Amino acid sequence: MASAINPSTTRSAIRTFVRHYSAPVDATIPASKLKYVPTSGTYPKGFRVSGTHVGVKPANKTHPDLALIASDKPAFGAAVFTTNKFQAAPVQVSKAVLEKRSGTGLRSIVVNSGCANAVTGQGGVDDAWAMSQTASAQFQQPSNAEDGHGGANSLVMSTGVIGQRLPIQKILAKIPTAYQNLGSDHESWLTTAKAICTTDTFPKLLSTTFTLPGAEHQGVEYRLAGMTKGAGMIHPNMATLLGIMCTDAPISAGALQSLLTTAVNKSFNCISIDGDTSTNDTVAILANGAAASPSSARSPISSPSSADYRAMSSILTSFSQRLSQLVVRDGEGATKFVTIHVRNALAEADAKAIASTIARSPLVKTALYGKDANWGRILCAIGYTPNIALASPAESVVPSRTNVSFVPAENSKSKAEGVLRLLVDGEPQAVDEARAARLLEDEDLIIDVDLGVGREEGYYWTCDFSHEYVTINGDYRT
Repeated sequence: MASAINPSTTRSAIRTFVRHYSAPVDATIPASKLKYVPTSGTYPKGFRVSGTHVGVKPANKTHPDLALIASDKPAFGAAVFTTNKFQAAPVQVSKAVLEKRSGTGLRSIVVNSGCANAVTGQGGVDDAWAMSQTASAQFQQPSNAEDGHGGANSLVMSTGVIGQRLPIQKILAKIPTAYQNLGSDHESWLTTAKAICTTDTFPKLLSTTFTLPGAEHQGVEYRLAGMTKGAGMIHPNMATLLGIMCTDAPISAGALQSLLTTAVNKSFNCISIDGDTSTNDTVAILANGAAASPSSARSPISSPSSADYRAMSSILTSFSQRLSQLVVRDGEGATKFVTIHVRNALAEADAKAIASTIARSPLVKTALYGKDANWGRILCAIGYTPNIALASPAESVVPSRTNVSFVPAENSKSKAEGVLRLLVDGEPQAVDEARAARLLEDEDLIIDVDLGVGREEGYYWTCDFSHEYVTINGDYRT
């Protein structure tokens, strides 16, 4: 007769489970993720950054957990925030700073990891204001008695466990050190990206250069850099993460907010790991116009009808997509990066709604982890998608016109074998299981859904669900 299982032994075995995909306790980057970490960069002029060790979590003895991103001159700023009803204290404070300053005169963004400062009452709000004020004081910002917060010009972000107060005195004491540590080289930017990580297995940092078509921008090379963090609790609206971008291009506050909102809606709001949206989500951007010399300063981009605005929108959206996709590549326990492309829909909103439903289906995600071409789960998700936008569901999704395929990604080992068709005009196809197994061995995969009822399309980027996801989140606090 089989022996009984000892519950305490089982719990012990679970606690000591080796994590193959989650963040190593010594913060080393897994070999499979090193390819996503840049070894150099081109960073915007007039910005300096730092990552400093505070020890927000007592167990953290050496790793940076306080980030400071600073502009040498007052910058325009914009942000998009979580829509969660329990908005964290730093979200409330950053909103207030942007509103009071109308998106002008921003000098820095200060970020701590290790504690979210969320659902912490008035004390947490006071702590967030203290972080903003202390960071602002490094720039000798004059006191402003009218607003009661010293004319704060720093945005605040926090990430980590919800419901716990910050060790605020430790953080405030290290903000001057963070200011002294500011640098503009690649190592400074990379260390800063590391400082905002929680369960991330690698720092997420990108940079690029670009030009603008307008006559007054001829001969000027502009730069854009960004960092983000996030690995779990990822789903719009906002996606659960922090994101910070900086550019030395001249962009007005109003245009900057509009440009960021458009970019986020097509990037950070098109990623999903687990369908959960957090309390702290913030993506912010600062633009200081420092690329041009003071004697040849360019007028800020402001009009949505201008060629410069349209070019900037395309550049920022593409950059945001690349940056947000790094979050999916680091999904907690994830082994796959999946692009869901829904096309020929009646409306873009329909395409995005269907892509979102597929992306957060546990059954689809577990099948992908198991390398099982179980396309019935994809079809099921299409069929129960809520909130179809323009027309009745009967018109938006027509079974006899629906097509589903697996498409090899550009870097796929099996790309030469072509598309694997699973459903054609509502008719199931004879699936070559050996071919499907080879395709599902790849890290990257495209799920193509052709609705056949219109001309609009939408994308989502997601990952699979593994045993490891449960392990990470089962003992997140302990």
